[in-house]
Amino acid sequence: MRDTAGALVPGTSVHIKGAAGGPLSGLTFVAKDLFDVAGYPTGGGNPDWPGNAAPAERHAWAVQALLDGGAALVGKSITDEVSLGILGESAFHGTPLNSAAPDRVPGGSSAGSAAAVAAGMCDIALGTDTGGSVRVPASFCGLYGIRPTHGRLDLRGMMAQAPSSDTTGWFARDGATFAKASAVLLEEDISDALPERLIVAVDAFGFAGRKVRAALRPMIERLGELVGTVDEEVMAPPGLSTWAKAQRTLQPYEGWLTFRAWLDATNPVMAYSVARGLAAAASISQAEREWAQMMRQEARARLDYLLAPNVVLCLPTTPFPAPLKGLPISQTDPLRLQIACLCSHGGLTGVPQVSIPGARLDGLPMGLSIIGRWRMDGQLVALAKALEDAS
Repeated sequence: MRDTAGALVPGTSVHIKGAAGGPLSGLTFVAKDLFDVAGYPTGGGNPDWPGNAAPAERHAWAVQALLDGGAALVGKSITDEVSLGILGESAFHGTPLNSAAPDRVPGGSSAGSAAAVAAGMCDIALGTDTGGSVRVPASFCGLYGIRPTHGRLDLRGMMAQAPSSDTTGWFARDGATFAKASAVLLEEDISDALPERLIVAVDAFGFAGRKVRAALRPMIERLGELVGTVDEEVMAPPGLSTWAKAQRTLQPYEGWLTFRAWLDATNPVMAYSVARGLAAAASISQAEREWAQMMRQEARARLDYLLAPNVVLCLPTTPFPAPLKGLPISQTDPLRLQIACLCSHGGLTGVPQVSIPGARLDGLPMGLSIIGRWRMDGQLVALAKALEDAS
């Protein structure tokens, strides 16, 4: 396969046929370089990551599931370094092309996966989402993307970052392909049953601003027509920034615990922004972590209250379209903090979320997200497909 988007791990050529006659026969996929593929190293976006030392012995569960479903694996895709990034600019592999906005970042850390689908290099792509790493690139590249219910999928063979937030996710360009892939990976039929009530998260739209709400309004109105009842609620009464602070306490500290032995043993070469984050995470106090755990409990209780059966909540996937490539750290740091305010509920509460393409702001893609209660993944996928069918 010709890498037209700089999306694949350099020097790695992969082609593994899918099972004959499966529901995904004729479709192709790539897997983020955090997923094991038998016979190939798992590079993790860093040349010193131990997965580079020897090929994996077996496929990751998600890779095997798509192969068993009939899809062919055609590449391993670039990731932000050890999945610690949200913009998709790799110090070691470069920045994959965002075909929908070539001068903009694709979003990370599943940057290569999103870029490959957006460029038409494959039909489906596996990514991971801990703090937004599928949802953000889906929004920036104009794709369907899902963060499933935390703990629902088997994560064997997927490199960990922060286990209490880590999930496998995936991308597709169209609703039909997205639904087919989702049926295989969620191991359920995607029925036509739709939710009965839509809640608009007014605090999330307020945070993103009037231009974003205006860009997404037609999609919200179409969702309302499909669902029937539309209400407005505050998603995060303590403040979106408070939820984000809690996730930025729990996730980095877990990441530090995950990578500490490797850091101690190897002293790996790292991009400054990644090394800085890990060093800061090591100093997070027990008192801070205890507060964050209490806030996680409050956040879960709030969404459990809002998200009754057959209820979905919508919000902007990101607070803005994809930023320009190559911005200095002094400019990207505030952007990362703003993104976290609209993404932290995923890792904090574990609820499923689907980002739906279809809006543009200043000519750039923006995603509208729908979230539901735990294990409502299939219904979210069905609603996303119904929205496309009704457009």
